[in-house]
Amino acid sequence: MLTAPHINAQVRLTHHNNIGWFTGIITSAINKKLSGYIEYQFRRADWVASWQQSLVRVGLSYKFHPQITVQAGYGWILTYPYGDYSIASVAKVFPEHRIYEQLVINSPIGKVSLQHRLRIEQRWIGKLRTMSSDGPDEYIYMNRVRYMPRVDVPVFKKVYAAAYDEILIGFGKNVGENIFDQNRIAVFIGYKFNSKFKVEGGYLKQTLQLGREIGGKNMIQDNNGFVINSYLQL
Repeated sequence: MLTAPHINAQVRLTHHNNIGWFTGIITSAINKKLSGYIEYQFRRADWVASWQQSLVRVGLSYKFHPQITVQAGYGWILTYPYGDYSIASVAKVFPEHRIYEQLVINSPIGKVSLQHRLRIEQRWIGKLRTMSSDGPDEYIYMNRVRYMPRVDVPVFKKVYAAAYDEILIGFGKNVGENIFDQNRIAVFIGYKFNSKFKVEGGYLKQTLQLGREIGGKNMIQDNNGFVINSYLQL
């Protein structure tokens, strides 16, 4: 681990972590327009040695148009203390309940797939006041909006390359140090086994701002590592 001053040492500190994220996504058609959605994310710190986060997400999608889909659902998240500075002021596991709504627009350009995803989240984040707390002493309500453009480019037969950049912005009365929450950049190489199943893997950079100060300064996590995603359509 390495802790070093950011460009402006009087305002911000930067802390580095190595991460490994594994995601499995299953979609199941209910009819021509409606489908179910299940997602699990197994997020690790120190590459794979320790927990960073566990995330389960379920939802329903409705296709208004071949290129426009809306989805709404629920997420259950556990965030663990990792690195030298935990996200929460009390360095223990804390839960989060989350409801979300999203809009996905596909705008292909020839063989290149360009996707825009806009997601709004309503979050209830468990807060522990002391290390002796067995569970959340209260839940803090927060709002967040996320925007992610993603591009997929065919490379050779079943192989494709992909990249995305997602910005996450908090809003509402309980925003912490700043409205900026996170930014995630990823680049992948993927393989389509058939029309129903594909796997992709590559590099992920997560820039995350803690909602609290460390020694009177804002703290930024600069997390770099790998990501592996799998998709199954039923």
